[in-house]
Amino acid sequence: MGKDQQELEIKLYLSDMPAFQRKVEALGGQLTEPRLHEINLRFDTPEGELTRTAQVLRLRKDTVARLTYKGPGETMDGVHARREIEFTVSDFQSAKALLETLGYRISLMYEKFRTTYTLDGLQVTLDEMPYGNFTEIEGSPAAAIHAVAEKLGINWEARILDSYTSLFERLRNQMNLTFRDLSFENFSALDIIPTDLGVTPADQ
Repeated sequence: MGKDQQELEIKLYLSDMPAFQRKVEALGGQLTEPRLHEINLRFDTPEGELTRTAQVLRLRKDTVARLTYKGPGETMDGVHARREIEFTVSDFQSAKALLETLGYRISLMYEKFRTTYTLDGLQVTLDEMPYGNFTEIEGSPAAAIHAVAEKLGINWEARILDSYTSLFERLRNQMNLTFRDLSFENFSALDIIPTDLGVTPADQ
């Protein structure tokens, strides 16, 4: 089963994820996917053409393997919008080998733990990243995202329109980090605060 649609979402930094999770549940959020560990491989041409043109080619593995393409993004009604094509693949390693045979190379590996809820027809994810905790609210229309954010008491002005990998690039340049991958191991000895990422907690 695949999808080809416009993705509408906002991302927000959380200073207290357990408290935010309790709020989601208290407001009727239904757990649709318990906490999962994700491995994500970003692919690009040797010349970095996809990154240069703000496109994403990603292979993800959690309970299944998924191949995803994302087009360049834009801001629409205060939310981030971009075309997304995604489908499951039967074998992660075979999909990786296919992309590499076609000339793509792994430009980045990143991992996270994700818990997924449905609230008022939208998807609310709780993402534990190596550099901090976040929530994403995804769905349509943009007005529905506004409404759920308000219901959750989120500071709308604190929303983040950058991707997790863009935040990583900013951090890597600012802190002169030499490692390629956004892994928990690489960040285990680092103490990252919101200002390092250029973000503001949305739950304060």
